[in-house]
Amino acid sequence: MQRIFQTQASRIEICAKCLARKHSSNIQVLNNLGTRNTCNLVTKFHSFTINTKSQSWNEHHKSLWNSTGKHIRYASTGVTKDSKFLYRGDLKQANRILVKLGSAVITREDESGLALGRLASIVEQICELQKEGKQMSMVTSGAVAFGKQKLRREILMSQSVRQTLSAGGKSSVPFLEPRACAAAGQSGLMSLYEAMFAQYGFKTAQVLVSHRDFQNEFTSNVLQETLHELLYYNIIPIINANDAIVSPPELNADGISTVKDNDNLAARLAVKMNTDLLVIMSNVDGVYINPPEVEGSRLLKTFSPKVDLENVMFKGKSSVGLGGMESKVMAATWALDRGVSVVICSGRGYRALSNIVNGKSVGTFFTNAKSSNSPVELEAIQAKEASLKLQSLNPNQRQEIIERLSELLIERQDEILAANRRDLLQARCEGISDALISRLELSPSKLRTLSTGLRQIAASSIQTIGRVLQSTEISEKMTLKKVTVPIGVLLVIFESRPDCLPQVAALAISSGNGLLLKGGREAYHSNLVLYNLVQEALALHNVNNAVALVSKREDIEDLLTLTDFIDLVIPRGSNSLVRTIERQSQGIPVLGHSEGICHVYIDSDVNHEMAVRIVEDSKCDYPSACNAMETLLINKCHMTNGLFEDICDTLKGRQVRVYSGPRLQSMLKFSPPPAPTLSKEYSDLELTIEVVDDVNEAINHINQYGSSHTDVIVTEDEKNAERFIGGVDSACVFHNASTRFADGYRFGLGAEVGISTCRIHARGPVGVEGLLTTKWILEGNGQVVKDFNEGTRQYLHSQESSSCAQ
Repeated sequence: MQRIFQTQASRIEICAKCLARKHSSNIQVLNNLGTRNTCNLVTKFHSFTINTKSQSWNEHHKSLWNSTGKHIRYASTGVTKDSKFLYRGDLKQANRILVKLGSAVITREDESGLALGRLASIVEQICELQKEGKQMSMVTSGAVAFGKQKLRREILMSQSVRQTLSAGGKSSVPFLEPRACAAAGQSGLMSLYEAMFAQYGFKTAQVLVSHRDFQNEFTSNVLQETLHELLYYNIIPIINANDAIVSPPELNADGISTVKDNDNLAARLAVKMNTDLLVIMSNVDGVYINPPEVEGSRLLKTFSPKVDLENVMFKGKSSVGLGGMESKVMAATWALDRGVSVVICSGRGYRALSNIVNGKSVGTFFTNAKSSNSPVELEAIQAKEASLKLQSLNPNQRQEIIERLSELLIERQDEILAANRRDLLQARCEGISDALISRLELSPSKLRTLSTGLRQIAASSIQTIGRVLQSTEISEKMTLKKVTVPIGVLLVIFESRPDCLPQVAALAISSGNGLLLKGGREAYHSNLVLYNLVQEALALHNVNNAVALVSKREDIEDLLTLTDFIDLVIPRGSNSLVRTIERQSQGIPVLGHSEGICHVYIDSDVNHEMAVRIVEDSKCDYPSACNAMETLLINKCHMTNGLFEDICDTLKGRQVRVYSGPRLQSMLKFSPPPAPTLSKEYSDLELTIEVVDDVNEAINHINQYGSSHTDVIVTEDEKNAERFIGGVDSACVFHNASTRFADGYRFGLGAEVGISTCRIHARGPVGVEGLLTTKWILEGNGQVVKDFNEGTRQYLHSQESSSCAQ
């Protein structure tokens, strides 16, 4: 049956379908609605149709409409099904969100009033999400606590002076019936919420419920439609159990009491409203394996009820509310089994709600995923285990893996370049800068260079792990050795350059380290093909889990918390990337570099032709590389002998845009435009030129404005060269050579994981040696310290020559 509703805006066709199972009456099912006015008309018609029929609500349809007019089918509360989102990153897709606030969240720690600042922050986040188009609703505790404080004040104010004195100056307040507290506190709590939401232009509606509202499907669906209508009109429902008339809770057939506390109420409503995400906020960070105050207790970032429930020990209920963590976990598990994703978190954390919806690792995420670990946690665990297996391989086996990867780069060249062309096309469509495109692009020559570098790494891997660096004879028949060992598991984050992936993978394999890789989004297809080649090579000796590719950017923040599994983070990219990783890392060391602000200084005594060639190569060979020259310092004597003009002509011929430093600008009548800053990394065919008096001024300039990466002096004066090399505080300092030699391949390292400007562990191009640490091995023959203390044995401490391990 079809009916046509005519409105002023448009003519909308409405389908009516018969859904009655026990009666022959037709129920109008209205779908594909158009304008808001039409929706109002349909709602009235819908209600009229239902109310004029003799059949029960249970026989009617269970269909409603969301604010966009699309048909929504609500899940039956008795049916178990998978949750919509198995992983945190999927929570960004949540549209309908229910937030439950516990009494401990909205009440101050001293229980003497409301935590207004905390509550205001949560309200602000709810309003922000509502403005983004989310459908937000709240289940709030606090009426009992609010009313208890209110009644306490009333009792104290009404006490006589004699009663106050007889209490010894201490307030004497009798036991307060929770139902009376709820009745006294509900209106004040609601007034507070109404005022807070009004600040952001949103209306609220109070909905008080009891277990009677869930006793049968008629009353339950009345509640459901009421909430739906409020959401449709952009009104935020604030729901609370009507504790003033609460009756003993009753267990439903599905095993959960309807309104035992607001945790159970929130779970029941979340399922009934077909909510995407339920956020239960309390005063703890999430679910711990033991109460948080117990030593050794650990927060579970993810919670799989089938795996973790029996391993968790709960404490009692909240001191200001009716529930506790056990109640929250049981309610969350019940909702999860019926298709609602759940997060339990602290309402006291900074922007906890917004971070949860953005997929960040906040609180405990309930999931029915097969593993209780999130994918990144699982990958980190597997990499840790695989690194031990990789170490146990003999050197020849590790060599075979790297050599196979080197061969695959040539054999699969066409496949690699085809994937790279897809990335380049996408990058150009998105307007990515030429400098980044230059880093992104692969070519046959680049792949050949990569393959050659990997063969160098393979050859050196024979002597990588277990190499004896120092051997000391402590005493007779007692020898101490210092040997090389892997660091453990590396997390390497790189931007744009897909050629980093096989380089870093080969270095990790050679050094026996597990590896987690996160490449830039712009190199997605290239990275995927190269990663598959790495996996194919690792399969030679069944160590595939030793290298994993992290797919999501938001996973990085989670990985940076895994101090038990990740031992070193190496960000390889822009200065902002390095600083972000250093800020986010929670206890994991970060080996990175700052900007590549590299200098070339042209001294007074110099070969003109050599100076021009070094300047040209340092800037133009690969201008987007971190080892490209960004500032040219030129001795003042060359402003009049023709060298300055020759250099400028050469740079102009290579289409390099020149900016002048303050002194150069003052010396020329028509100078190049001023440099934006003397600490600028252009990563393009651009550079700054500045004039200095001598080598000392050049050293001071570099130490003040440089980034401790790579700096060069071009001079025939050996004393000035020595002074420059000793005075410049950088990872790489060269004499009469291009800055572009600051590279792991050119240093003979085969490749590099990056160029470090740190002062601890490794500095400059970091090859295999930078991915190793040491351990001490002491071989004795029954010696004890007592023998040496009593003088029966003597220390020798004689050094022995080092050797290589097998």
